[in-house]
Amino acid sequence: MTTSKPTILIVDDEVRSLEALERNLSDEFDVQVAENTADAEQILADHWVQIILCDQRMPDKSGVEFLTEVREKWPDVIRIIISGYTDANDIISGLNEAGIFHFVTKPWHPEKLILTLRNAVSMFDLQRQNELLAIELRLSERAAKKKVGDRRQKLRESYDFEDGIVRGKSSPMNAVCNTLSQVATYDLSVLITGERGTGKALAARAIHYNSLRWNKPFAVQKCKSVPPEVLEGELFGYNKGAVPGAVQNYSGLFECSYGGTVLLDEVCDLPPEFQVKLLRALEDREIRAVGATQARGIDIRVLASSYKDLKTEVAEGRFREDLYFLLAGVTVQLPPLRDRREDIPLLANFLFKQAVANLRKDAAGFTPEAISCMKRYCWPGNVREMQNEIERMLVMGVENDLLGAELLSPKVLMSASPDEEDDVAILGVGQGTLKERVEAIEAKILRESLIRHRWNKSKASRELGLSRVGLRGKLERYQLEKKEDHA
Repeated sequence: MTTSKPTILIVDDEVRSLEALERNLSDEFDVQVAENTADAEQILADHWVQIILCDQRMPDKSGVEFLTEVREKWPDVIRIIISGYTDANDIISGLNEAGIFHFVTKPWHPEKLILTLRNAVSMFDLQRQNELLAIELRLSERAAKKKVGDRRQKLRESYDFEDGIVRGKSSPMNAVCNTLSQVATYDLSVLITGERGTGKALAARAIHYNSLRWNKPFAVQKCKSVPPEVLEGELFGYNKGAVPGAVQNYSGLFECSYGGTVLLDEVCDLPPEFQVKLLRALEDREIRAVGATQARGIDIRVLASSYKDLKTEVAEGRFREDLYFLLAGVTVQLPPLRDRREDIPLLANFLFKQAVANLRKDAAGFTPEAISCMKRYCWPGNVREMQNEIERMLVMGVENDLLGAELLSPKVLMSASPDEEDDVAILGVGQGTLKERVEAIEAKILRESLIRHRWNKSKASRELGLSRVGLRGKLERYQLEKKEDHA
């Protein structure tokens, strides 16, 4: 494999000097020679020259004058002056005006001259690499900005109120989404209430990404079980040495999220001693870091979520009334999953796709029976509980197979069938005779065992200690049979 030699242009009006230089340098360099500056300019125009070795004293113009012109037209070329006269003014002019790399004196030593030219070639290569890197960085910056912009836009679309929040046509979430979409574009504080696992953080993100602050930071601060001094540092920041272990200044969420949105998650658990500090910060729109003497302005939109009724908390003295009114500019109540039966199949499939991506294990989906069991269950843990259940089913299931009802937890399988009364109604005081209540429990146990064994009556009868005839009689009595319902 051959590699091209670096090209060097020698400019000298003395023919013998040109011949001597060419003879000593031709083994390592591609040497071009010129007896005057006009010929040299033509060579520069026709060849890719890396280094110019120019004599200082020539009849038409000096080496400094010529290299100054070269610097303007071909700035990448490494410029070297060779001269038998060591005039200080020539050297200074060469450095300042022509930007020369080196000043070689005559008589020159071949080995030293070659070493100087090698260094010049290295300098030329470094310049070229630096230029290419600068171009690549500019291109990378544009590509990175575009990539971040595209991802941010995609993230925003995933929280769209129409398509981003999974729900059915007649879901109670429709009214909630309408309210959220109306308040999202206004800089109002919003209090999102609902049971744990109903998606309060999701609703807060939807508000942020549909607001005018959508391209600014969104931060979440959990308030449950956090000491007040820690909360103050996390939200307001602290100075070096102000708290134990603080080896440098720390900017809190309110400062880092400037222009964006901060969600105070489960604000009902906010320590009473910190509530007044938070109230003052939100009213004055400024914070003072722990250990700081100067206050700093903040520009954030504050959202809050609570699984408790804050009005009750205020009435019982556990939450400041003025802070409540400041946070509850608009209050939105999220319905529990048991009130969203129509949404359960849609949510199950949505969470299934997320689980497949997160766990990297594929499956064909759910059987209709599995969906039917999910719809009958009351889901006290709401969407979070359903997510855990689906991830468990995916892990326990067979790769690329349908996830059946037998993979569900016993608590889900024991749920009431659609035509039965609720557990509390059946087993409550004064609700049916002892026989009726026992039969209701027996029917549930039979149904759960059959589903878990994929309606294999032999396995179910052995597990329950019944004969096949006895099991068949109970199934006929309770009218239990596998329903091929469709989800």
